[in-house]
Amino acid sequence: MTSFPPCSVNMAACRFRTVLCRILNPFRRSADGRRFWAAQLRRPPGGAADSPAWVNRHEPAPGGRCFLWTAVALSLFSRSDDLPAETQKDEMILLLKRAKLSMYRGQLQEASGFLHRAVVLAHQTNDRQGIIYTYSLMANLAYIQGELDNAEKLFKAAMSFMLSGGTPEDDNAVIEMSLKLATIYAEQNRAELAEHGFRFCTESLEAKLKQQKEELAEERTEELEALRKETHLLLGLCLDSRARYRASTLRLNQARQDYQEALSICRQEQGDAHPQTLVLMSDLATVLDLQGHHDEALTLIQQAVDLSRSVGHPDQHVLLGNLAGILLHAGHLEDSVRFYKEALGLARQSGDQEAVGQILEGLTEVKKRRNQEEDKKAAQN
Repeated sequence: MTSFPPCSVNMAACRFRTVLCRILNPFRRSADGRRFWAAQLRRPPGGAADSPAWVNRHEPAPGGRCFLWTAVALSLFSRSDDLPAETQKDEMILLLKRAKLSMYRGQLQEASGFLHRAVVLAHQTNDRQGIIYTYSLMANLAYIQGELDNAEKLFKAAMSFMLSGGTPEDDNAVIEMSLKLATIYAEQNRAELAEHGFRFCTESLEAKLKQQKEELAEERTEELEALRKETHLLLGLCLDSRARYRASTLRLNQARQDYQEALSICRQEQGDAHPQTLVLMSDLATVLDLQGHHDEALTLIQQAVDLSRSVGHPDQHVLLGNLAGILLHAGHLEDSVRFYKEALGLARQSGDQEAVGQILEGLTEVKKRRNQEEDKKAAQN
């Protein structure tokens, strides 16, 4: 087995930073192409209650209160009593649609304005479902803008309304928000809270899956099977997210195990050629590569690239870039350059400037390796 080349340490560090960025950004719009989990979670109505027990037993993060209380204040002092309730609800729905479209287009300030107006109407009409949904979108937007304390407060507020309406603590929608809180704590380096959050999500889903399988053994219905699949996919997402966090903190054995379990779930539920399956194969290969298992990593990433070509994966340039990096570490410099150049062309076509930068760094690393080898040969002669 080829040992990890000393000259590739800087590149490895760069790739670790990339892994950290990707684990902690689950709220990117779908056009980004990196998250393909298909769980469709229910959004039950609610009122105001406590957050799940794993959240409540810890002191909340400082700051972030102004954002939430400003939204509530607007709902109290910006009333539109002259408009019928149904008209206000229609306006709220329109504002939410505009907010989502603005977020998709990257127009974050416009989205924020739409959401603040929507939350006013949601409170004025006592539309708890609307309040929950709007707070969730506001939390996602705050996260994208780097306002992690605000995002935390808003997610907790949405969860409180859900739980007060009778939503169980192990409901998939509650667990999904708990997962988002765990990723926030991970980015804030609040390790205990992050680990506790990930554990709450995985253990709750595993227990729930066991119960659902027992129910299906007694009576198999389409509704129960759909719920089981949704829960299983959400568990896969949790394991995927925890794997990224563990990889970013250099706990590679644990990350590898989580990736393997997530990959198994994705293959079972979505198939071998599903975009998310290929992403997980690539991420697992990256961890194997960082552990020095270059041959095993190379086999896995090559399979992912071959499948991506057959299905037209939207992030094929990312997979090709990972393949090129693993080839570099294994000492196959010519093949590495070939795949880096192919990845670079696709990355530029797709407008993925982050990937372009990483690929160019890889090509620079190949050049350094070549120069080192030439210097070594010259010294021997």
